[in-house]
Amino acid sequence: MAVPVPVPRQRTGSTVESAPARETAGGDLTLLVIEDDPAGTFSAPELPDAAGTRVRIRTARNLTEAERLLTDDIQCVLVDLALSGPDDGDDDGLAPLRHVLRLAPRHAVLALAAEGDSERAAAAVRVGAQDFLFREELDSRLLSRAIRYAVERKRADVAQRQLTESRLRAQENARLERGLLPTPLLQGSNLRFASRYRPGRSRALLGGDFYDTVRTPDGTVHVMIGDVCGHGPDEAALGVELRIAWRALTFAGLSGDILLSTLQKVLEHERESEEIFATLCTVDIAPDGRRAGLCLAGHPSPLVVRAGRAPELLPYDEGGPALGLLPRARWPRREVDLGEAWSLMMYTDGLIEGHVGAGKQRLGQEGMVEVIAAQLARGLSGEELLEAAVAQVRELNGGELTDDVAVLLLDRGRVEEHAPVSPHGGR
Repeated sequence: MAVPVPVPRQRTGSTVESAPARETAGGDLTLLVIEDDPAGTFSAPELPDAAGTRVRIRTARNLTEAERLLTDDIQCVLVDLALSGPDDGDDDGLAPLRHVLRLAPRHAVLALAAEGDSERAAAAVRVGAQDFLFREELDSRLLSRAIRYAVERKRADVAQRQLTESRLRAQENARLERGLLPTPLLQGSNLRFASRYRPGRSRALLGGDFYDTVRTPDGTVHVMIGDVCGHGPDEAALGVELRIAWRALTFAGLSGDILLSTLQKVLEHERESEEIFATLCTVDIAPDGRRAGLCLAGHPSPLVVRAGRAPELLPYDEGGPALGLLPRARWPRREVDLGEAWSLMMYTDGLIEGHVGAGKQRLGQEGMVEVIAAQLARGLSGEELLEAAVAQVRELNGGELTDDVAVLLLDRGRVEEHAPVSPHGGR
C-alpha cells in the first residue's frame, strides 16, 4: 500500500496551468504518481539517484486527488494508463493522460503501461508524454533515469517552443512595421523625406504609431502621422488599417474633413472597443511647394522651420477631436504659408511626453522646439537631425522613453543655414 502523503497547501491565487515546474534546492526532483494499483507499486517516499540527489515521490489514487497534489514543486508526473478517467470521446484509453496533459502543460509527463500494451504506450508519447515505462521492467534506477530524462526533454521542448514563438513574433513585428511605416511614394517630387521610429522600452511589439506620404497625379504631396491609443498588436493592426485606408482615400481624391470623417467610420467599424480612439495629423502640400493645408484630429501640431526664421509650431487652435471620440465631429482644414525653403517635422506624442531631468516636468512642444533649434544650429538636417533630436530627448528623459516615438521630416531647400537659434538655446 502506498505511503500516505499530506496534501500541500497551494499558494493563494495560483493556478496549475501557470505554475512553473521548478527544481527544488540541491537539484532534488519530485514525482507525482497517479495510479490506483492496490498492490502499491510506489510505496517508497524517495528513490536513490546516481547523481547523489533525491527523487521524492507523491502518490494520488485518482485525477481529483492528483489535481490537489500538483503544486509548483513537482517536476514530473507519472500516469498509469490503466487509470480510470473521464470519457473524452476517444476509445484509445488515453483519456486520463490527456486530462493530465491539459492540467499540467508545463510539467514533464511519463506514461506507465503494461508490457503487453506497447501500442498504447507509444500512442501516449504521440499525444504529448515525454516517454513511457513498462510496469514489469520498472526498477528504481530505471525510473530515476527516466524522470531526469523527461524533465530535461520537457525543458528543451519548452525552450524550443519559446524560440519558435519569439521568431514568429519577430516576423509579425516586421510585417506590422512594414504596414505602419511604409516607403513614401514621392516620385517626381523635389521634397526630401526622412523618418525615425523608436519603440517604447516596455514593449516587444510595435505600438499604434503610423505614418504615410504620397504624391497624387496633380503634384500635391500628402503626408500624415497618427497614433492609436494603446500599445499592443491589436492597436498596431488598427494603425495599419487606418494608414492603408488613408492612402486609398487620398488617391481617390478625398482630403480634409471628408477624408477624416471617412477614416473615423473605418475606426469605428474595426475597433474592438468604443474606448479606442486615434489621433491624426494630415498635411497636403501644394504642387508649387509654397502652401499647405493642415488638419488636426487631437494630434500635436507639426513644427516648421522657414528660411531666416526660428523653428515654430504650426497653428493648432482650430483642430478637431481625436477620431472615434465624437460621432459627428468636424476637422477644419487650415491654409498655411510655407514659403520658398522650409522643413516640416511631424511626430507622435511619445517625443514630447518624456521628462526633463528627475522631476515631473514634461518636455512638451515648446521644449521640443528648442531641441530642434539646437540641432539646426549644429548644421544637422534630414536623418542626422532626427537621430540627434531623439537622442537628446532620451538624454533629457534620463533613459529610454516609455512610449513609442514616430517622427518624420519633409524638406524643401536648405533652411538650416539661415534659421536662427531659439533664444533659450535648447534645454
